[in-house]
Amino acid sequence: MTSTSPPVESGSLDPDLDDLIRRVARGDEAAFAALYDQLAPRAYGLARRIVRDPAQAEEVVQEALVDVWRSAGRYEPARGSVISWVLTITHRRAVDRVRAEQASTDRARRTAVADVAFDEVVEEATARFERQQVRRCLGRLTDLQREAVNLAYYRGYTYREVAELLGIALPTVKTRMRDALIRLRDCLGVSLG
Repeated sequence: MTSTSPPVESGSLDPDLDDLIRRVARGDEAAFAALYDQLAPRAYGLARRIVRDPAQAEEVVQEALVDVWRSAGRYEPARGSVISWVLTITHRRAVDRVRAEQASTDRARRTAVADVAFDEVVEEATARFERQQVRRCLGRLTDLQREAVNLAYYRGYTYREVAELLGIALPTVKTRMRDALIRLRDCLGVSLG
């Protein structure tokens, strides 16, 4: 039994697609479903090559084919095939998605850099304030207490070495240090351990 229909060449779907796109332009949902079924795999392949992420490629295809549904009446056969028109819309959507992702990444990077710079400024300002506060509190100590604290905490001497340098008994150094640390704690409003 021989077939009377002409042989179909691979890729000669355009006559069917031209009919489908005209019907889609008139709001035919069944025609859109058929058009979608024929073109979505090719559109997905293109989107996937551009955006690389499978989920985003699916979103791009959905958006592109919604555009096709909305703008089917503007399709002009003289400017190219339905396939090339749909793939052009898909390509634009995919490129827009990549650009949007890049812009988002760039914004996040700039924000992170700004936050780091801000954090450094805050840390420096805090450190400067704390140093000023410590100097102010050290100024409230007696001369003997301040001298003992300076030798022990800022110059690194042990209590025994402080006693030798000042020519006083070790218990006296310990008492001065204890009293000085209590006064500093009260002045700074912190626990000095």
